[in-house]
Amino acid sequence: MKRALLFILIAALSFTGCQLYETFVNISRLKFKLGEVNQVAVKGINLSGKNSIDDFSPLDMISVLAGVAGGSLPVSFVVNVDALNPNDGKGGYPRTDATIKRFPFRLMLDQKEVFSGDINEQFIIPGTGETTVLPLKIEFDLMKVFKDKSYESLLQLALNLTGHSSKKVSMEVYARPSVVTEIGELSYPGE
Repeated sequence: MKRALLFILIAALSFTGCQLYETFVNISRLKFKLGEVNQVAVKGINLSGKNSIDDFSPLDMISVLAGVAGGSLPVSFVVNVDALNPNDGKGGYPRTDATIKRFPFRLMLDQKEVFSGDINEQFIIPGTGETTVLPLKIEFDLMKVFKDKSYESLLQLALNLTGHSSKKVSMEVYARPSVVTEIGELSYPGE
């Protein structure tokens, strides 16, 4: 009787251990990279189709200069993170969708932290081997973050975010995702 119970206990622990190992492997295979930036706006002015400061209308410039005079030049945009879940069932493990519960992140522009945030709701990355886009909404005040820059250089920075300008901006996102699993929520050990 004791041997039977011991065997059952060892078998249960082995099964749980294998399931735990598969869960860790599946989570470790998730991949994230920066995608496109879109919906860039400064002071509510959509920058789509604008390549330089010369493309701002006189009314746009009045709005920008009024913001500068008031000490505020808000910018908003969406950073798309391309998320890949290769757990499609072909690699020896079962097909597994990944549910991202939390995605606390920091956004760096030109080596300066400008924003930190998280997603508002869970996000599912299907186990299809195809890329899914995770949109991160960003809003901050250019004048408060980049105090030493002129309004022209702040506008140029915003234009650089659109990707249509000849100048590029250095952008990095550091995140520490938390994934919902059968054994509970697991967070990545670091960013």
